[in-house]
Amino acid sequence: MTTSDFTTTLLVDQTPQEVFKAINNVRGWWSVAIEGGTDKLNDEFIYSVEDIHQCRMKLIEVVPDKKVVWLVMENYFSFIEDKTEWTGTKISFEISEKDNKAQLRFTHQGLVPEYECFNICSNAWTHYVQESLFNLITTGKGQPNPKDFKPVINK
Repeated sequence: MTTSDFTTTLLVDQTPQEVFKAINNVRGWWSVAIEGGTDKLNDEFIYSVEDIHQCRMKLIEVVPDKKVVWLVMENYFSFIEDKTEWTGTKISFEISEKDNKAQLRFTHQGLVPEYECFNICSNAWTHYVQESLFNLITTGKGQPNPKDFKPVINK
C-alpha cells in the first residue's frame, strides 16, 4: 500500500523507553511554549506561534515504549487559504526495534502533497523530528522553539 502522508524515520542507539520518553517531552523538542499535558491518554495541549499557527492536540493512543498518536482537534494557519487544514488529521509516533536499535516512524496522517501547507509543514516536521527530537533522544537536549519564536514563512 502506498501512502502520500508525510512520514520520516529515525534509527537511534537508545532504547524504545528513551525514545518514548523523549516524544512525550514535547516542550523539549517542539516548543517550550506548549500548554497542557503531553504524555497521558486523553491529555490535550496547545501549540502556538504568534498569530501564525495555533493547534490543539489530543493524545488518542498511548502505548508505552511503542506508540503515541495525537489527533489535531483544532488548527489555524494565517499563511494559507484553508486556515484549518490540519484539523482532523493524526500525528503518530511508532517505535520498534531494528538491528539492536530503536526505530521511530513519524507519520502525519492526512498531511498530503495536495495540502497548501505541505511543503512548509513537511520541512518543519523534518526539522523537528530529524534534528530536534533526534538530538533530544541522543544527547538529552533538543532545539524546541523558544517562547519568543518568530518564524519566517516562505511559501
